[in-house]
Amino acid sequence: MKIHEYQAKQILATYGVPVPAGEAVFTAADAKAVAERLGGGTVVVKAQIHAGGRGKGGGVKLAANPADAGTLANQIHGMTLITHQTGPEGRKVSRLLIEQGVPIARELYLGIVIDRAAARPVIMASQDGGMEIEAVAEKTPERIHKESVDPATGLIPFQARKLAFALGLEGDQVGKFGKMLASLYAAFVGTDASLLEINPLIVTKTGDLLALDAKMTFDDSAIGRHPELKGLRDLEEEDPLEIEASKFSLNYIRLEGTIGCMVNGAGLAMATMDIIKLAGGEPANFLDVGGGANKEQIRNAFKILMSDKNVRAVLINIFGGILRCDILAQGVVDAVQELGVGVPIVIRMEGTNVEEGKRILRESGLNFTTANSMGEAALKVVELAR
Repeated sequence: MKIHEYQAKQILATYGVPVPAGEAVFTAADAKAVAERLGGGTVVVKAQIHAGGRGKGGGVKLAANPADAGTLANQIHGMTLITHQTGPEGRKVSRLLIEQGVPIARELYLGIVIDRAAARPVIMASQDGGMEIEAVAEKTPERIHKESVDPATGLIPFQARKLAFALGLEGDQVGKFGKMLASLYAAFVGTDASLLEINPLIVTKTGDLLALDAKMTFDDSAIGRHPELKGLRDLEEEDPLEIEASKFSLNYIRLEGTIGCMVNGAGLAMATMDIIKLAGGEPANFLDVGGGANKEQIRNAFKILMSDKNVRAVLINIFGGILRCDILAQGVVDAVQELGVGVPIVIRMEGTNVEEGKRILRESGLNFTTANSMGEAALKVVELAR
C-alpha cells in the first residue's frame, strides 16, 4: 500500500524525524490560509499523487507569499499531472501540501528497502539527492553507498557514521544524521514498511537536516497489524481493476500488454509473464488466483481480465494441486459462457485431475486452444494475440 507524501511525513514526525512545517489541503481555496499560518513567507505548493517526478511535471511550485500560494494552488489543484511514473494518462490532483520554504545548502538521497537476497533491510545513501536513484544506479553506481542491517541487532551507530562520512557530512551534522537515521529505521520497522525514501534529504544553510520529501510503501500482508494505516489508503490513486480484484482476494496488477494471464501461484505467474515476453508478446497483467481458487473466483478473475480493453488473448497456466484441473476447467467453461468472452483462450494445465479437466474442455463445445508446455502455450497465445 502506498500513501501520500504528507501522510508519510506525519508518520515520520511521530518517530522524531525532522520535517518542514506544512499542512495538506483538499481545496485550492484553503492554500492561502495555510500559507499565512506558516508565517506569511515563502511556501512550496506540492501536488499530492502516488508518483514521482512531480516537479518536472509542473506539480511543485514555489510561492513568494500567501496570495501567490493561492494562485498557484488554483493552477495545480484539479490538473492532470503527467510524470514518467504516471504514464501518458496522468493523475488528477485532488490534494495539495502547502509547506514552509527552507533554504537549501545540499541535497542528498536516503532510502531503506528490503534486500530479498540478503533477507535484511538495506539502507542506501547518495550525495546525488533530488535525482532519480535508478538513474544514479545505472550511470554512477559507485555513488550509492549501502549498509545492510541485521534485524537481530538493529541499526548500529557505526553504520550511521559510516554513511554520514560517505555523504560528506561534517561536525555536528554527523550526530544529527545518526539520530535521524535511527528514527527513520524505527519508522521503517515499526510500520512494516517495504520502502522508505527521502529524496531529497536536505542540509539547510544553518546546517540542519530535514526530510524535504518522503515516500513510504507498506507490506500489504502486514496491514492487519496496523489499523491506523488502513485509513491512509487513497483509492482514487489506485487502478480500479486492482481494487475490484482485491475484493475477491485475487492478486492482480495491471500492465500495458495485450495478453491476459491467469495463473495459480506467484512464482508461476512471474515465469508465465517472462515466457510470454520471450515469445515476443507483452503480458497485460499479473494475476494469481491462488492455490485454493474455486469456480466463483475463476469467474471473477475472467471478469477482471475482460474489463481490460487491451486484452486480445488470454493464457491460463495452471499447475493443479489444491486447485484441481477439473475445477479450473469447469470454472473456465462457465465463465466464458456467462460472460461471453470473445478473445482467444490458450490453456496449459498439469497436475491433479488433468485428464478430467481436458475432457471438460473438449466437450464444452467452446473453441479453446490447449498446450502441453509453457513454451508451446506462450507461442500460441502470442500468435493469437496478433
